[in-house]
Amino acid sequence: MWTPTEHEKYGVVLASFRGTVQHGIPLEIGDTVQILEKCEGWYRGFILKNPNAKGIFPSSYIHLKNAHVKNKGQFESVIPVEDSVITEMTSTLRDWGAMWKQLYVKNEGDLFHRLWHVMNEILDLRRQVLVGHLTHDRMRDVKQHITARLDWGNEQLGLDLVPRREFSMVDPDEISVTELYRLMEHRHRKKETTAAASTHHLFVHVKSLMNANVGEELEVFFHIYDGRENRPLSERFFVRLNKSGLPKSPEKTERQCTLFVDLGSSDLRKDVYIVVHIIRIGRMGAGEKKNLCSVQYRRPFGCAVVSIADLLTADSKDDHLLKVYACNTETEWYQIHENIIKKANSRYNLSGSNTGLAATLQLLHGDIEQLRREYMVLFTRGVSITRKLGFSDVIMPGEMRNDLYITLERGEFDKGGKSVARNVEITVYVLDIDGQILKGHMAAGSGEPGGDDYHSLVLYHNNSPRWGEQLKLPIPVDMFRGSHVRFEFRHCSTKDKGEKKLFGYSFVPLMQEDGRTLPDGTHELIIHKCEENTNLADCSRYLIMPFSKANLPSNNQTLKGTKESFWITSFLCSTKLTQNGDMLDLLKWRAHPERINDSLSKLKEIDGSEIVKFLQDTLDTLFGILDESSQRYGLKVFDSLVHIINLLQDSKFQHFKPVMDTYIESHFAGALSYRDLIKVLKWYVDRIVDAEHQDHIQQVLKASEYIFKYIIQSRRLFSLATGGQNEEEFRVCIHELFMSIRFFLSQENKGTSPVAQTQAVFLRTFPAVYGELLKIFTVREVASFVRETLGSLPTTVHADCPLEAVKLQCIAKTVESQLYVNPESRCILLPVVLRVLQAHMQEQRDLVMCASILTSMLSLIKKEENGTTEPVVSEEVELIVESLLGVLLRTILEISNRPQSAGPAMRLQFQDVTGEFVACLLALLRQMTDKHYQQLLQAFSSKDDLRDFLLQIFTVFRILIRPEMFPKDWTVMRLVTNNVIITTVLYLSDALRKNFLNDKFDYKVWDSYFYLSVIFINQPCLQLESFSPSKRKKILEKYGDMRVMMGCEIFSMWQNLGEHKLNFIPAMIGPFLEVTLVPQPDLRNVMIPIFHDMMDWEQRRSGNFKQVEAKLIDKLDSLMSEGKGDETYRELFNSILLKKIERETWRESGISLIATVTRLMERLLDYRDCMKLGEVDGKKIGCTVSLLNFYKTELNKEEMYIRYIHKLYDLHLKAQNYTEASYTLLLYDELLEWSDRPLREFLNYPMQSEWQRKEYLHLTIIQNFDRGKCWENGIILCRELADQYESYYDYRNLSKMRMMEASLYDKIMDQQRLEPEFFRVGFYGKKFPFFLRNKEFVCRGHDYERLEAFQQRMLNEFPHAIAMQHVNQPDQTIYQADAQYLQIYAVTPIPESQDVLQRDGVPDNIKSFYKFNHIWRFRYDRPFHKGTKDKENEFKSLWVERTTLTLVQSLPGISRWFEVEKRELVEVSPLENAIEVIENKNLQLRTLITQCQSRQMQNINPLTMCLNGVIDAAVNGGLARYQEAFFVKDYIMNHPEDGEKIGRLRELMFEQAHILEYGLAVHEKFVPQDMRPLHKKLVDQFHLMKSSLGIQEFPAYVRASPVHFTNGSPRPCRNSVPNIISPDGGRGVARRSYPAVNRYSSSSLSSQASNEVSNITGQSESSDEVFNMQPSPSTSSLSSNHSASPNVTSSAPSSARGSPQMAEKHKHTRENACLSPRERPVSAIFPNPLDPAQRAPPHQIGDTTLPRSDPNLSAPEKVRPTPSSWSLDSAREGTPSFSDSFGKMLCPPVPPRPPYSGSSAKNIRSQSPVPTSRSPQKTTVPPFTPSPTECQSVSLVSNSPVLSGSYSSGISSLSRCSVSEASGTELPTGDHPPHPLPPPTTLPNSVSSSDEPIRRENKTPPPYSVYERNNPRRPVPLPHSLSIPPQTDAPALPPKPHQLRTGSMKLDGTSDPRLPRPRPLPRKVSQL
Repeated sequence: MWTPTEHEKYGVVLASFRGTVQHGIPLEIGDTVQILEKCEGWYRGFILKNPNAKGIFPSSYIHLKNAHVKNKGQFESVIPVEDSVITEMTSTLRDWGAMWKQLYVKNEGDLFHRLWHVMNEILDLRRQVLVGHLTHDRMRDVKQHITARLDWGNEQLGLDLVPRREFSMVDPDEISVTELYRLMEHRHRKKETTAAASTHHLFVHVKSLMNANVGEELEVFFHIYDGRENRPLSERFFVRLNKSGLPKSPEKTERQCTLFVDLGSSDLRKDVYIVVHIIRIGRMGAGEKKNLCSVQYRRPFGCAVVSIADLLTADSKDDHLLKVYACNTETEWYQIHENIIKKANSRYNLSGSNTGLAATLQLLHGDIEQLRREYMVLFTRGVSITRKLGFSDVIMPGEMRNDLYITLERGEFDKGGKSVARNVEITVYVLDIDGQILKGHMAAGSGEPGGDDYHSLVLYHNNSPRWGEQLKLPIPVDMFRGSHVRFEFRHCSTKDKGEKKLFGYSFVPLMQEDGRTLPDGTHELIIHKCEENTNLADCSRYLIMPFSKANLPSNNQTLKGTKESFWITSFLCSTKLTQNGDMLDLLKWRAHPERINDSLSKLKEIDGSEIVKFLQDTLDTLFGILDESSQRYGLKVFDSLVHIINLLQDSKFQHFKPVMDTYIESHFAGALSYRDLIKVLKWYVDRIVDAEHQDHIQQVLKASEYIFKYIIQSRRLFSLATGGQNEEEFRVCIHELFMSIRFFLSQENKGTSPVAQTQAVFLRTFPAVYGELLKIFTVREVASFVRETLGSLPTTVHADCPLEAVKLQCIAKTVESQLYVNPESRCILLPVVLRVLQAHMQEQRDLVMCASILTSMLSLIKKEENGTTEPVVSEEVELIVESLLGVLLRTILEISNRPQSAGPAMRLQFQDVTGEFVACLLALLRQMTDKHYQQLLQAFSSKDDLRDFLLQIFTVFRILIRPEMFPKDWTVMRLVTNNVIITTVLYLSDALRKNFLNDKFDYKVWDSYFYLSVIFINQPCLQLESFSPSKRKKILEKYGDMRVMMGCEIFSMWQNLGEHKLNFIPAMIGPFLEVTLVPQPDLRNVMIPIFHDMMDWEQRRSGNFKQVEAKLIDKLDSLMSEGKGDETYRELFNSILLKKIERETWRESGISLIATVTRLMERLLDYRDCMKLGEVDGKKIGCTVSLLNFYKTELNKEEMYIRYIHKLYDLHLKAQNYTEASYTLLLYDELLEWSDRPLREFLNYPMQSEWQRKEYLHLTIIQNFDRGKCWENGIILCRELADQYESYYDYRNLSKMRMMEASLYDKIMDQQRLEPEFFRVGFYGKKFPFFLRNKEFVCRGHDYERLEAFQQRMLNEFPHAIAMQHVNQPDQTIYQADAQYLQIYAVTPIPESQDVLQRDGVPDNIKSFYKFNHIWRFRYDRPFHKGTKDKENEFKSLWVERTTLTLVQSLPGISRWFEVEKRELVEVSPLENAIEVIENKNLQLRTLITQCQSRQMQNINPLTMCLNGVIDAAVNGGLARYQEAFFVKDYIMNHPEDGEKIGRLRELMFEQAHILEYGLAVHEKFVPQDMRPLHKKLVDQFHLMKSSLGIQEFPAYVRASPVHFTNGSPRPCRNSVPNIISPDGGRGVARRSYPAVNRYSSSSLSSQASNEVSNITGQSESSDEVFNMQPSPSTSSLSSNHSASPNVTSSAPSSARGSPQMAEKHKHTRENACLSPRERPVSAIFPNPLDPAQRAPPHQIGDTTLPRSDPNLSAPEKVRPTPSSWSLDSAREGTPSFSDSFGKMLCPPVPPRPPYSGSSAKNIRSQSPVPTSRSPQKTTVPPFTPSPTECQSVSLVSNSPVLSGSYSSGISSLSRCSVSEASGTELPTGDHPPHPLPPPTTLPNSVSSSDEPIRRENKTPPPYSVYERNNPRRPVPLPHSLSIPPQTDAPALPPKPHQLRTGSMKLDGTSDPRLPRPRPLPRKVSQL
């Protein structure tokens, strides 16, 4: 049976448990579990990290731990009973664990490894703490180390700063907010700025002397040298090196490493150096030969110098190689380092080119104890300490030091009867009082142990040697008296014996008779002659002699006159010995009572370091004198005491204050002194007001703290000794003293007067006295003293008076004192403190100090555990609220709004003070109860005051919520702030409801309230979803979800508003929408219904809710682009609001609004997902296009539309889609007019006129068209700009523009353009974004991109997509699948501009543009066999399924891909397929022959291959197979309807044979010699082929058929007859031309024509019409995108592309790699021309509607053929490019034949919801070079400035309407079209109706089209001086190539009424 557990509540999992039993939960080792119940060895509970999953697990797997249980029962929570540091470590390591793995994923290797080491270190330390065997100090160190590591890790990972006190985490609820702030601030500052260390240390490690090759032992001396004062700063560090230059004792690191300690900050400057002297030990001369002499001398070797400043910039612990220099002459040795520093190059040189001393030099910072902790290894392995000469900047009490430093400076010696100077060596000894040598007290430097003696350098042959060697004599204090130092001088002979001969000595005693030591400074010592060592054995014999020339009596001239002298410098550094006689006199005052007065007077002149050495002795002396003769010396002793007390205020001696404190507590014995001290102090205070000089009095008051300490201690000693006698007398004395003080404080003076300064001095020291007074007086008495003393200060003080600041400092110290902590005294002091604070805060003075005081005050106020407040505390809170709350709010507002122009230090100060005031405000509000709020609100006398208060507090709360209020990692502080804010707001909302509703409604207060609530909910620190689960859990347990609380409060307040809600519509829509986007389901459920309420009220007010809709749409875009909102929100928004409006009368319009907003959300979410980092450009562009179109068509949001145009433009530029970028920018360009209307600054555009902006856009677009090689489009814009410049007479720019236009023409002719490929892509499945889902697109490929590459790119863009391996349309299961399917295959473009492509003599460079630009339709052919497949001849049953895809916009356009709007499926019969294959091959042959003839080919190989392919295939059964299939009797009888087509096939075969014959003739002329055999073979095979076809002679019409040039040969007159193909030069006969390839008009199709599918097959025309086919003009639009695949066969033959093609079957293999073999398209095997079913009927030659070059000429005359021969030599003689299908020449009539009208065997399917079939349109076209009369007759161009029809319905390109066309209906001249056209005034280029090529209808308005420019010559406002009279009929302009103005017509009002019209937009973008 399961029973609830009593004690087993919490445990840790010891081993992983799979949880495979029923109700089991899986556990991982280390998980923590909370246990609810137990039963027979099993527990039931949950893992703490996932409390929702409860289950059972074995008890043996759990290690139980002690825990506290809170809220026992169903919702109990468990807190483990363990050290808080352990708890923190555990939870932190868990959090780090997850993030640590992420670091690996993000490839942040460095932090990954560092964190790994720190985590291991923390785990190790955690074990040590858990074991519990550490000492108290060690435990403290370990915890400090742990918390430092935790903080480091949290900072690196961007986690929160943890407030701690004594290494334990602090619960913010258990301390006041001010205390919490201080803890956080302290930790933040500690983290941010580590205090600059005042002490520094230099670590030196000597490695070796490199490349010296000395062969002798060396001594190396380091010391620190001050180059400014030319003196050493430290003692020397001494290292011995062996003959190899390595340390002699490598095992003893302290002999190689040292720490130069106690360098001050002033020592780290450029002119402080590390100086190294190197001495060799060996022979006198370095180059001497080795002799038997074993005597060794210390000789100079070299010197190195490095500046200490260089180490500040160097990396830590760098190895340095110090260059070693030698002096040129030994006499300079003593100053070689100075010469190196001064760079006196002539005095030294490098001792060797490679000689260098390798050493580690590193500066360390901080005190020595800190270094011991941080660099433990350094100290444990051994390092010697090298001290400073003299004391450090700060002298520590207890420091023991007694070092005498002697420097051997120089000597003067006589020759001693020798011819050369001596080699002098000094031997130094220290001897004690008994004449014994002190062993081990002679140190050459630190590093080596002290020796018994010291041997100096030997300078060769020098009688005036200068050594400059420093010795250290660490002699114990007790040995100093009587000791002396002896210097023995010897001459070192360089002869064989090498003896050292004594010739004199000097000595110096270390202490004088009176106890003073040898004074510091240079001493000139006497050299006493002595040649025997025995004479020195008894030192008493020479000690009686004089030692120094300075001490010689004046009558001793003999010694004074000697030239021989020896100079030394001595320096004593001792904490026990003194060189000061006055100090000794004072300490021995009893021996000389008469000198007391002098000694006390001289005390002030003694150096402070001497006084602090003997501090206790000095104080004993002073109080001894005071006790014995207080009357006589009382004032002097008092002054001396004041001097010593103030001396300890100096930073150098401040550490001796504890020494004095200890003295007062333990050693002071002056029980009677208090009377004298009080008396003298009062005497001084009473004289303050009258005294002229206040300096001495100020010194006295400065020392008042310690004077009171002595007074109080003295009184206590007296009380102890006498049992408390004279108590009353003492109290009276103190009261009188305070009365004197109050009197002098009450004096009103000017701020600068001496008395005011004295008052300030007293106030600074006064708070330090409280603690002393409390030792004798009660708390209340002392508080009264303080209150009265502070109260006596004058109140009317000037603001700039320095006394005010001091008064505030005094208050601050009072508040921080022990006195204020006591509640008894606090209630006495509080009014005084509040009065001063209020005055300062109101005047905004000394705010930093005010904040500090307030913080300290509020830190003492705490609520009890149960939330109640003590009465005393409650009163205090009431007092503070009453006097400070208002002024506190005002102060915070003032500081926050203050311009922070000051420097960073000032800014930091303001930031700090703001934080402190904020913490104070929060602490105060947190202490306030219901009662306090009621009193506060009742205290306002009027509604206005209450209103001002509410506005103020709401504004302050908004400031507190700002992200910059606290550092980003202060989450704890932010949560406390939010908790206080929401509590306060709940209290204040009642006041808002009671006082500011109904007739008293105040918009401003309510608006401020809502605004605060919204930003409260939206602040980042409350977005719990972004936090880790553990952090989220902690916050929810402590505070709950504060967003939901505030959301409910907003809803409640909104409901209370009633009709006042209208005041907040639409203003609050944006803010509330932002709240609903917060991903918190409860909050969304509460807040979304408010929108229904808003719609309802808006409907009541204005009958619609357009305002609500507009605001919603505007805000959604900006909010969602910031990353807010998600799919769940979209669904919730939709469902909640639809449910709410079910019963409303305005339900329909409501549903419409909700649907619009939901659709916008879909697109915005897609857009946001696509814009994520790492997403591919294609997806981003597609999504932007979708959104842009949505804003344009559905929302009519012009500004948003333009913004997205520019976003799309930027994306295109980034992807280098320059053509698409141009089309995109054209969308904006078209919204502008050539007017002078000023436009505001917008996006990156400056403020400028509309004309200037449009000009700038034009130039940018031209530039991009140029970069995208779309020069034809650039030319049109160049012309438009040129027209503008011309109209303004701006000929300079006009010239530039014409030159630019010319350069674009050049580029068309000269530069090569790559032919793009086009691919159809289907996106199927629900996993695709909305803008792609279950749609198919055609995409223009990148340069050189083929199918495989494109497919791979798409799969990379959609890595989760599956490539479909067939081309069939997918079924519903694929559409609805929860996956992504991609279907990709190549498609062939169907060009619109057939007139250019069919025109004769147009170069390929020009044609290539029209083949792949302005393409609306694409084709894909799939071969299949119908019926039984004939194995012998598969052509019999080979059908082709032809799919034609129509796009919503043409390619290229604003995107590389556009959606397919309509699919048409047509089946092509085998016969038709054969016709197309042969037609295409004929075209290819013609092109190659022409290219060969005109020498365009570099070699003849392509023609050879093509001829070979055709002739060989024919021989091997190519054409024969067709004959077998279609020319047999069976086929003709079974398919009587195909008679026409069979005839056509036969003609094409004959034609091919004819072309081949001519081709072979051309081939023979150009074929190289080595290929002659192949040519002969081809000729033979050709004859076989002819005979197989049964051709003996070609029919006349075949002989007459011309082979047209495709090169740029001279273009004949349009109506002249081309040259005839005929090798014999005979005159050809014209034949009829069959339409083989459709001419596609770009005019749009009528929607009504969609059902007239049959019209696609074309109309039966008269034979004349068929015979003479006129091309339709190109009216295709530039408004969409380009791309077509060269290797997917185009309807335009491959030869037309100007380059030979590879074999089609090989191309096909590559293109269709992703398709199965049976589905591969036949077009890849047999190139297809355009669909014969869609061929346009030709026109009659005699048609009266045809414009004529000469109206007087009759038709027969115009078409008379011109005889001409086409010889093989005519390389330059050309004809217009030829094609049966594209034939455009006019030939003499031949007998008529029925027109070719397609096959009845075709099945035509339309797959478009609104099918718009493309029927042929009979349109007559004006000639390209018409006469003016013709231009006018057909109204080709009209210059009348009439706006296009689309302007009437909004912005030109936004609301484009198209006109539909009658399918297959002729528009004869003069007749009206079936659909009524608008009157001519609406046409921009008034064209007669019969000539109108009508534009196709778009579902989505197409992007701006260069070919559809509305009236390119708009009226331009001219200056009056340039204005010209208006013309009604401007002269017609000749049309410009490729820009037929008829093509730019947009007819308004004639679009199909069934199609949805785009919303009308206002005409202009408002100031954009």
